Amino acid sequence: MPLDAEIKAKIISHFQRHPQDTGSPEVQIALLTARIKQLEEHLKVHRKDYHSRRGLMKLIGKRRALLEYLKRTDFMKYQALLRELGLKR
Repeated sequence: MPLDAEIKAKIISHFQRHPQDTGSPEVQIALLTARIKQLEEHLKVHRKDYHSRRGLMKLIGKRRALLEYLKRTDFMKYQALLRELGLKR
């Protein structure tokens, strides 16, 4: 269940630093957050889908690592991103 191309493009264009940016931590975190929300909705319906649950846990771990990196390197962008995505930390 990958993200739709138009949703992904919208997220990238909203969080990118410059026009060709697709790999900055902000963009990666925003894409992971959208994917995590999508998987959470899937798991509400399919409670026993343990393979998808494992994938969700891996995505959460990857997002956590990127958030820690952003926190170390640029604390102001970290706080702004948390506010914008509605994440609690």
